[in-house]
Amino acid sequence: MKKRHPELLIPASSLEVLKTAVIFGADAVYIGGEAFGLRAKAKNFSRSDMEEGIKFAHEHGVKVYVTANILAHNDDLPGVREYFEELKEMKPDALIIADPAIFDIAGEICPEIERHISTQANNTNYGTYNFWWRLGAKRVVSARELSLEEIKEIRRNIPEEMEIESFVHGAMCSSYSGRCLLSNFFTGRDANHGACTHPCRWKYSVMEETRPGEYMPVYENERGTFIFNSKDLCMIEHIPELIDAGIDSLKIEGRMKTALYVATVARTYRRAIDDYQKDPELYRKNMPWYLEQIVGCTYRQFTTGFYFGKPDETSQIYDNNTYAKDYTYLGIIGEEKDGLYRIEQRNKFSVGEQIEIMKPDGTNAEVKVKRILDEDGNEQESAPHPKQVLYVDLGEKADRYDILRRKEIE
Repeated sequence: MKKRHPELLIPASSLEVLKTAVIFGADAVYIGGEAFGLRAKAKNFSRSDMEEGIKFAHEHGVKVYVTANILAHNDDLPGVREYFEELKEMKPDALIIADPAIFDIAGEICPEIERHISTQANNTNYGTYNFWWRLGAKRVVSARELSLEEIKEIRRNIPEEMEIESFVHGAMCSSYSGRCLLSNFFTGRDANHGACTHPCRWKYSVMEETRPGEYMPVYENERGTFIFNSKDLCMIEHIPELIDAGIDSLKIEGRMKTALYVATVARTYRRAIDDYQKDPELYRKNMPWYLEQIVGCTYRQFTTGFYFGKPDETSQIYDNNTYAKDYTYLGIIGEEKDGLYRIEQRNKFSVGEQIEIMKPDGTNAEVKVKRILDEDGNEQESAPHPKQVLYVDLGEKADRYDILRRKEIE
């Protein structure tokens, strides 16, 4: 098996987050348009934003994949055709598809764009991979239920040039490969059309009707994963095993996350991958830094999911689904003017506060906010209004696309 240099694939919910992902180390980003993706609550991209985002990424040598992974109903299909005609002009690098009808339409309208098969298609064996390969797919996203040993077996039984993409960090869906029925059942919002209300994150117990008051844990069977309130997947400590399994693309979940989350996870996995490929001992030496960074962003408890065998309820379920937040996202550095940096503020901060400049190279600089001005040049003591455009004096040099954040004191 050839030595692989895995792609780091990062999610982006908006143009701002796409640019952050590119600058902070992504090899590729995946995004959703305003239709036909499975994250309707994500901001998603207008046509103009998508065009600008693809152009920006390509200028930096980064690929862009567009999700079109709904499970389509009859009345979706005419719109899919129109959508793909638009995408054909914008030239993304790949389409992520789950539905065979959508796959077929993409091959007809834009055959020059790679087609990747979404995890929604429940890709659990090498026969499925070969099936999609024969139909023209370049890549298949593995089901979350697969172990590394199963992925190795898939790699041995598919064409060498066929690519395997696997999730390595983020939320673990509580249904079979994310084909969730809970949201529709409880709230009338269809997760398979991108409107998921995340009922898997709610707290549940099961009670049999003839035994009121007797609560029982929820288990999974041998064929499916129906685990509620799961921990987040984190494979930062297992980069060598992921590469050894023959995975071509290491995928981060989180198309609804902030720029701070994306920047933190992207630069941490970027450094971990690069360190390991430069020197495995360097990777092991820097492990405390990787873990500190990952834990420092918005997170829940972590698990390695199914990669090392089928987990039990103790490794997947926990009692507290409240996020621990070590840092608050304040904004992204824009252009500089007379020593002041333009930002679009995301959370309140004030003159005199200690904040951090977070840089793509892994360094952070502590600075004190010296001045805050509005767009008209008026001085402000604080920035209380979300998305207000401001100019700030940080007393130190910052670079465009650096992240501003504040460490929260417990």
